[in-house]
Amino acid sequence: MITKLTASTIYSTLGNNSSKVPLAIKDIANSCGLTAASYMSGDKAEGKDRFIDEFGTQAIWLWGIPAYQKILDFAMYKPAKIDPMVDVRILKNPEIFKAAKEFAPTKAILNSLEQVGAHQKLTKGLNLTKFALSTGLTALSYLGLTKFRHNYTENQIRQDIANKHKLNKDSFAKISSQQVPFSSAFSSVHNVNSNPAQLSFTGGMQDFIFDPVKNLMIVDGIITGERLSHAKNPQDFFGYVVKEGSFWAFMYLAGPLIAKALEKAADKKGKSIDLDARVIFNEKLKEAFKDGSIKAHLDEFKAADLSDADVYKFAVKPENKNLVVEFAKQSDIIELVKDSNKVDTRRYIDLGNLRGVGQKLEKLLGQYEKSGDTLDEFFKSVRSLKKGAILKNIGSCIGALGILAPAVMLISRKFGTGSDYQVRKDIEKQFEKGN
Repeated sequence: MITKLTASTIYSTLGNNSSKVPLAIKDIANSCGLTAASYMSGDKAEGKDRFIDEFGTQAIWLWGIPAYQKILDFAMYKPAKIDPMVDVRILKNPEIFKAAKEFAPTKAILNSLEQVGAHQKLTKGLNLTKFALSTGLTALSYLGLTKFRHNYTENQIRQDIANKHKLNKDSFAKISSQQVPFSSAFSSVHNVNSNPAQLSFTGGMQDFIFDPVKNLMIVDGIITGERLSHAKNPQDFFGYVVKEGSFWAFMYLAGPLIAKALEKAADKKGKSIDLDARVIFNEKLKEAFKDGSIKAHLDEFKAADLSDADVYKFAVKPENKNLVVEFAKQSDIIELVKDSNKVDTRRYIDLGNLRGVGQKLEKLLGQYEKSGDTLDEFFKSVRSLKKGAILKNIGSCIGALGILAPAVMLISRKFGTGSDYQVRKDIEKQFEKGN
């Protein structure tokens, strides 16, 4: 199945809490706002430092894990002759794994599943190792960026001082060899062990392996710890407290909470909006409500749901015309083989989310029958509420990250830690002492 770029797919992506796209949009707004605020503080070196930090970190944050995972797929999975596309979660239920092989859409996928089935321990070990290494290597890449950024910024400031005082080559070399000391106020913080290799990947950590957003949260935890532990001075430290605090609040926590609040508000109006936008905007849904066929599809789905294995088999069987299953495919709950409508049985299906589609459709149907609205009025209202909820959610987060957080940093600099760039002040003090 080829995904076309439509209004519904855009809204679906923006409203998906497991998608990196809304996170990237929020982060771009945050990075632009903070970089602009640093340039507005009046020091070009600080603006460059912030630019490298924000956009360099963003590149590592978004593409580091996928890039390292691709490398590890080639380095680890290929020699082991294990298909990295096989989701190890399908091994949890033997009946479901058997059905995955039975309904494999191609011979190649069947061979991949049989190979994994014969080497389950190896497959699970490779999966955990790939997760740990890709996360750790991404964190190390950020540490490398931080070291480069600190050295680059300090050298730029020293060059400015050399140009200002017309220093000769030997004098410039002398001040270039001086290190900017950490503030003693944070000496205990700097002893924090930020070595990614010390992370424990046991217990609940496994929940983070398969969700790309939760995977990023681990990297962000390491980045936050590194930024706070390597702050050069109180000004730098406070800036990162504001930046990281607002980032965690509006990048990860506020979005789902705002979404739930807006969904509850819509429910009070008798208009449920918790289905994926691609389903809500699908004319097939409206047509099924119009001719009453949605009830038959719901009944067929519920009749098939006798056990986890039964509902799984129903969902993956070829050319299933049930609308609950079709809408689950549209919502990416059921993944398809590229450029086809065949279910990729290597991939994991969250049966709770699959059943949730049926429950949400049934709730929406009940609301329509009680509403007294015409079909057009009802769907127009539901779609409008869905669009509004998504735009309000991402808009409020962008405003907080791109405008509010930078403004707080600027105001705190003006009335608190001082508007001058502390790193420049420290280097200038070193120069004055040496002369």
